Amino acid sequence: MEPSILATFLGLGSGVILGLAARLGQFCTFGAIESAYLGNDQRRIRLWGIVLGIAIITIYSLDSLGQLNVSDTAYHRIKWNPIGSIIGGLLFGYGMGLAGNCGFGALAKLAGGDLRSLIILIVMALSSYFILSGPLASLRVMIFPIEISNGSNALPQLAKSLLGINPIIIASLISLILILWALNYKPLRQDAAMVIWSVLAGLSIAAAFWGTYELNISSLAEIPVQGHTFTAPLGKTLLYMMTSSSSSLSFPIGSVIGVIFGAFIGSIIKGHFRWEACEDARELGRQMLGAVLMGFGGVIAMGCSIGQGVSAFSTLAISGPITLAAIIIGSILAIRKILTGYQP
Repeated sequence: MEPSILATFLGLGSGVILGLAARLGQFCTFGAIESAYLGNDQRRIRLWGIVLGIAIITIYSLDSLGQLNVSDTAYHRIKWNPIGSIIGGLLFGYGMGLAGNCGFGALAKLAGGDLRSLIILIVMALSSYFILSGPLASLRVMIFPIEISNGSNALPQLAKSLLGINPIIIASLISLILILWALNYKPLRQDAAMVIWSVLAGLSIAAAFWGTYELNISSLAEIPVQGHTFTAPLGKTLLYMMTSSSSSLSFPIGSVIGVIFGAFIGSIIKGHFRWEACEDARELGRQMLGAVLMGFGGVIAMGCSIGQGVSAFSTLAISGPITLAAIIIGSILAIRKILTGYQP
């Protein structure tokens, strides 16, 4: 079987787990921020500690055993641009707040019959390619240049070079802190489904890196080492659907399709599938604007709330937590704007 097909199946399988985690375990970026900020319910935000903790310890355990080279991921190979992380994160977060979903969340909601999410995904896919390889690509590269890393993109590697500490030790400590922070919240501890699915989501994130690393070796670097992310892959999937005769399947396409498939199964299991649409043109316009900002922001930050907030974070790249913090701030600003400025 061709390496690209194997990579597609890897994306499909691990994406299904993420889709199920979204529907059965309430794993959702915007939902977590919204419920913590407005609803005084920290379960969904705290489960991120389990997802990240499990992903980090699994990835660095594989790295220490020689089954994965974390430095081969794009988050470590490309020099971190702090301005890009902050500006891109703020744009993405603000867009996520306006749209009421990120790319991953929109995929999960589309699988439950939400037609509003279909519009968000299409607009986000188009806008991401507009700035990734379209008319604004040259301007983006000029403002946010892409350079090869000098090896200082990750906390464990920095600790090793400066203090001689083994990366697995740093990764284990960070992982333990995140998991303890999550489980210290009693309502989350009492929700077995959320805990189980957050563990599986973390393993799915790690499986993506491990699987693509193995394929990278066996295919002589034809398949890049990559994780789940849902900005540019939306455009790649849309492009494949339109031009499959001249393009090929890949891990990102499998990942997008897998999330939809997994979330659809989850919505059927929970009995949540129902058709939904926008209430009025004003809501649709706000969501389309949010999708454009997410497409632009995700490309500038080199990842979305999942791409940077989970995948990059799980490799302990410095860009991960910085971008995630900017996304959270941006989304809170958008929520406050909606509450004060978009009320009829």
